[in-house]
Amino acid sequence: MSREASNTTPSRPATGADRFEVRTTSDSHFGWIRTRLSVERTMMSWLRTATALIGFGFAIVQFFERLEQTPGNHSAYLPRAPVLLGLALILSGVLALVISIWQYKWMDRYLRSGSFAAIAGLSDGGKHSPVLALAALLVCIGVFAFFAVLLRLA
Repeated sequence: MSREASNTTPSRPATGADRFEVRTTSDSHFGWIRTRLSVERTMMSWLRTATALIGFGFAIVQFFERLEQTPGNHSAYLPRAPVLLGLALILSGVLALVISIWQYKWMDRYLRSGSFAAIAGLSDGGKHSPVLALAALLVCIGVFAFFAVLLRLA
């Protein structure tokens, strides 16, 4: 590849959107939209996974507490193990959500910055998805569940 065909010079490495020649066409606009929707689907997959982790963690704690209360059961060898497993699952769900929110916001800023802003066709601020509000709500639910189980342990 000749130096004229490249967008960058050897003395300065390409970063971000500078690496690509972005042309404002309907193909590039719809490609941007497909990429944006892919980011949304990825975030919703993380929400689904975190909901399952938090729910399973809480359910494990509740199930084994009820199992201990049934008459005729022998006491468990490690009676606090289900609670610790439940706490670990809840915490991993919350941490997965926090990481996915960070990743989502980073990718959203990247897709709205630089030369991609021209093909996005967005005005100042643009439209935002409710997926971040749902993720924040689920983080709050997860933190509440974590502390509800933790305080029951004490």
